[in-house]
Amino acid sequence: MKNMKKVWALLLALAMTASMAACGGSGSDTQTPADNADNAAPEEETTVVYAVEAGSAGEAAAQENGFEMNSVGSQADALMEVQAGTSDAAIIDSLMAGAMVGEGTSYPDLKVTDQKLTEELYGVGCRKGSDLASYINMVFGEAYADGSMQEIATTYGVQEALVEQAASEFTAAESDSDVAYIQDKGTLIIGITDFEPMDYQNDSGEWIGFDADMAKLVAEKLGVEAQFIVIDWDSKIMELDSKNIDVVWNGMTLTDAVLEAMECTNAYCNNAQVVVTK
Repeated sequence: MKNMKKVWALLLALAMTASMAACGGSGSDTQTPADNADNAAPEEETTVVYAVEAGSAGEAAAQENGFEMNSVGSQADALMEVQAGTSDAAIIDSLMAGAMVGEGTSYPDLKVTDQKLTEELYGVGCRKGSDLASYINMVFGEAYADGSMQEIATTYGVQEALVEQAASEFTAAESDSDVAYIQDKGTLIIGITDFEPMDYQNDSGEWIGFDADMAKLVAEKLGVEAQFIVIDWDSKIMELDSKNIDVVWNGMTLTDAVLEAMECTNAYCNNAQVVVTK
């Protein structure tokens, strides 16, 4: 009988061991949902790609912040990248964003975020040492004094960004005058990109906008024809120095690099670099 009891005890122990194994073993080896979460592979961080215009203040802001960039030909192209989903966001001028992003604009499904990357000023760029900058400053002062500059700004919705212009006298260069060169050839060639509300085409193909209209006013004062040429913004200094154009007039931010490479006018508009997303 003792031997039979031993056999039954041994069989019972074996049965209990098998049952515990089927249930996952001892408590110390059992994985809880929390354990499973801890052992899960970490989620990969999503990298945001910013579309920026090559050679622009937006590109400089992206570089300064260490953003991953997709450099394109213009700010308008940057918005198209976001619309198409080929870039996650765009960095563009706040004045352009106000005219082209949101309800009732070309990009009603895009939105301007609260993220403002810079505070800037616009100016017009001429060849280094050119007296044309002095001439444009004179026109700016006159146009601000008689209200025509404010009227043009109101037409294109940039009146709140306008910088007050002081009266300024034109100082002609004693030799190699750009103003005389432009008057002799009869045209003021203006380097631009498609940038509403500063320079853009109407339904008739005419270049209009705040910058375009102010450039036409300067050409009128000079007694010459205004001619607009779309340029690669990244090559604007080369285009200017080679005399393919006479002036860069397209919402150009007065950066240190620009001020060093060009003869610039007084600032005429406030601006900022902003982020646009879907």
